[in-house]
Order: sequence, then C-alpha cells, then structure tokens
Amino acid sequence: QLQLVESGGGLMQAGGSLRLSCAASGGTFSAYAMGWFRQAPGKEREFVAALSGSGGVSDYADSIKGRFTISRDNAKKTVYLQMNSLKPEDTAVYYCAADRWFPNLRLLKLNYRGQGTQVTVSS
Repeated sequence: QLQLVESGGGLMQAGGSLRLSCAASGGTFSAYAMGWFRQAPGKEREFVAALSGSGGVSDYADSIKGRFTISRDNAKKTVYLQMNSLKPEDTAVYYCAADRWFPNLRLLKLNYRGQGTQVTVSS
C-alpha cells in the first residue's frame, strides 16, 4: 500500500513559479510510475504529467508542455512538479498519483492518489 502526501501549493501571480512535492511511503517507490493530475472547480480531472519508475520516460499534457517539468528522487521517495510561467488557467487542485503501469497515468486509471494541494494563479 502506497501513501502519497502532496505539498508546495499556494497562491502565485501569473508568470510565477511553484514546485510541488509528493512524498511516498509504504511501498516500493521505484516500482511505480508517478504522475500528477489536476481538477479545477466544475471541471473534469485533467492529466498533467507522468514519469516512469526509473525516471527515463516522461509524458506531458499539451496544455503544460514546456512550462512544467516532472522529476523524481527514488532515494527520497519523492516526485516533483516544477511549474513555471504559471497562468490563471492552471488554477486547480493538484493530485499526485501512482500506478504500476505507466500508460495508466495519462488514462487516469490510478492505483493510488494523494489528497491534493491547491494551486491558485492570479492574473
């Protein structure tokens, strides 16, 4: 059983940067592909980014490509989402997620997810 806890959200002006962290416990972290998805009020969940267990393969949503970067530190059992050039439309609750099969993260078929952290971008 993998437990995921996000941190690093907050309020930021458009154009600014934030780094989200997700600390994992209770499982073999490197066995899981990790990712992020988000959900804005009144909207469906949206895939953001994913990274394979080794960190060698990544996948990004078109809406954030070139602005966000996902990374992981398997020794620290932590995955990160560096968010640059933030836009008001990036405002959402951001969730960390894990699955043993990398493609499932884009499909939002998730073994585990965290409780989420709020990101608010003002114009």
